[in-house]
Amino acid sequence: MAWIYLIIAGVFEWGWPVGLKLGLSEGGLRWGWLVFSLLTMIASGTLLLLAQRTIPMGTAYAVWTGIGAVGAFVIGLLLFSEPATLARFFFVGLIVVGIIGLKLASPH
Repeated sequence: MAWIYLIIAGVFEWGWPVGLKLGLSEGGLRWGWLVFSLLTMIASGTLLLLAQRTIPMGTAYAVWTGIGAVGAFVIGLLLFSEPATLARFFFVGLIVVGIIGLKLASPH
């Protein structure tokens, strides 16, 4: 169950950078997006807390941030027209390999 918590926590990690990106516009603060960002931070942190009860802290944190980074990368490509260069895909691929490696090397 801890790995499920960790994966869901990583998915919630996608919400807060999106909320922060959309939380400020030319017209000023957009409170709905900032609240969304805060709620996803709380949900993500809470699930990470639960995951760390059995998954080693270093592994849980690295996987959590990795899932968040990869998700934010994909969302940036799809929603914000961020650059889709071969180098960016290569290095995000290294993050994915690291996440998989940590899962395979985990004692739980």
